[in-house]
Amino acid sequence: MENFPVINMEKLNGEERKATMETIKDACENWGFFELVNHGLPIELLDTVEKMTKGHYKNCLEQRFKDLVASKGLEAVNTEVKDMDWESTFYLKHLPHSNISEVPDLEDEYRKVMKEFALKLEKLAEELLDLFCENLGLEKGYLKKAFYGSQGSPTFGTKVSNYPPCPTPDLIKGLRSHTDAGGVILLFQDDKVSGLQLLKDGKWVDVPPMRHSIVINLGDQLEVLIAQLDIFTFL
Repeated sequence: MENFPVINMEKLNGEERKATMETIKDACENWGFFELVNHGLPIELLDTVEKMTKGHYKNCLEQRFKDLVASKGLEAVNTEVKDMDWESTFYLKHLPHSNISEVPDLEDEYRKVMKEFALKLEKLAEELLDLFCENLGLEKGYLKKAFYGSQGSPTFGTKVSNYPPCPTPDLIKGLRSHTDAGGVILLFQDDKVSGLQLLKDGKWVDVPPMRHSIVINLGDQLEVLIAQLDIFTFL
């Protein structure tokens, strides 16, 4: 199978722009996923997000997860578990209304860092939407306007997930197979442990962990939106 698509965004600013746009087009048409490097998010910010997220899990969520596992007897299962995932999760809402000040147990500095992270991701998502517009022959800003809708704002949030070691990984999935309902999903994943997979041509393919990369997944809403247009699409 061909290599997982990796897009170097710095190449959009020079002589390799045309070839890079073709790579993005091919990734959208044939994968629905790609990985971004040199995307403009500060390395120091990504390192801080990772460090503080892992610290928050250890200090505030790890014991709760262990208690949940014990209460459901999940450490001793001998048949496949199909009604839950082996993950510890919390959600931050950013747009149209933020809940970040209301989420319990977050240190003030962590709230500040996640707000900054969200702003950077929002800007990157808008940049990607305009690149998609260019590949589709649409007016710049068309897709962004569509997602803003009548509210004048998109729905935008962050799912923060941890996947602790599982004693029976063949019986409990970290996250069961699914599609993502959103428009554009931007994922900052662990760079040491491979876990994310996508289904391509009937086979599950690992999304390679890369230091400081951002994984892009085209969601169901974007597919539906573009499918409604009377144009040749990459979805």
